[in-house]
Amino acid sequence: MNAARTAAFAVAVAASCTLLAACADFGHVEAWEKGNLARPAMRFDGDALDVRFTQHVYTSKEAATGGAGVGGGGCGCN
Repeated sequence: MNAARTAAFAVAVAASCTLLAACADFGHVEAWEKGNLARPAMRFDGDALDVRFTQHVYTSKEAATGGAGVGGGGCGCN
């Protein structure tokens, strides 16, 4: 029973070390990768027409003008 526990602990430590080593270079962007990040598809609001449509739907549902970026709404429930 003790040998099985030791082996399980060793496997857990090895797996933890492997996972931590994989995250060591997280967030570092190489020069040749910056072109991929600069594509319009990588933006949160990549399509201007889609952004306008989403704003229109949001404004229609909220029954207020310019609902994005402004605190509160037209109902007075704040």
